[in-house]
Amino acid sequence: MNSYDHIAGLVESLPADLGITVSSNFDDAVLEVPPENLVEAAEHLKALGFDRLGMVTAVDRAEQFAMVYRLQSRSLSTAVFLKTRVDRQVASVGSLCDVWPAANWHEREVFDLFGIEFVGHPDLRRILMPEDWPGWPLRKDYEDDNMIRRPDYI
Repeated sequence: MNSYDHIAGLVESLPADLGITVSSNFDDAVLEVPPENLVEAAEHLKALGFDRLGMVTAVDRAEQFAMVYRLQSRSLSTAVFLKTRVDRQVASVGSLCDVWPAANWHEREVFDLFGIEFVGHPDLRRILMPEDWPGWPLRKDYEDDNMIRRPDYI
């Protein structure tokens, strides 16, 4: 049994109403969950043995953001990507700090650079940019007079 099949089998044991879908990206299993079920899905995954949150990031997809979490399990000797889509107009998703305390600084960085709010975060404030910095530098619609735009052909 390969890693993808193993993860797919584990996900089948989770409540179906979480809406988790499983796909594969090269050798990694990718779990996608609706944003309203993110925290509950994370709690279930932690109970299954995914005891380490390795990273949190966002991808600006123009009309929405993709939140990406890398979860690892030492007991299962595997890792997965957990993804959810966040509406650009809402730009808000539940915090995973209560599930994995390591999410704290990762979520602050995503907030600082993308402007995505993490509901329930214990200390959501900028971590890299000055508090009075205008806008969110990693958003595709970010404007700054000092920016050098990449050519469209790249």
